[in-house]
Amino acid sequence: MSEQVKRFIRVDHAGEYGAARIYAGQLAVLGRGPKGPVIEHMQAQEQQHLDAFAEMIAARRVRPTALLPFWHIAGFALGAATAALGAKAAMACTVAVEEVIDAHYAAQEAALGEGEAGLSGTIARFRAEELEHRDIGLEHGAEQAPGYRLLTALIKTGCRAAIKLSERV
Repeated sequence: MSEQVKRFIRVDHAGEYGAARIYAGQLAVLGRGPKGPVIEHMQAQEQQHLDAFAEMIAARRVRPTALLPFWHIAGFALGAATAALGAKAAMACTVAVEEVIDAHYAAQEAALGEGEAGLSGTIARFRAEELEHRDIGLEHGAEQAPGYRLLTALIKTGCRAAIKLSERV
């Protein structure tokens, strides 16, 4: 297995872990409200993604990122903070994260060779579900969140930094 594939699995595991934590933070604030079931649906899919990458980490003997304890706190904090700003801000967070993940997964799919068809197929399936989450966020008023452009720009910058760090650390 190439170093590139190890990096892909490491960072995807970290990203799905962070996503699950973001939704946990959102549910802590909004879980009993009308958006609770929507957020629970997205969190359940993220948990499936996380479980799949956790299995790959073990089966392929890939070292997980050393930053998981940080992503544990940062993901929950991001989810809770955006939810505290309101349901539309929570949905804006979802849109921002999923747009970065879409580009990230698309680049991985393009880079993987035929020898990694299984991993490429998994990434393609998860990418489609991440785009579903983006669309859900847009359908639930993400773009009406106060400061939408600034909020999403900040979250996207943070996501890109998290990707770079988790690939290597």
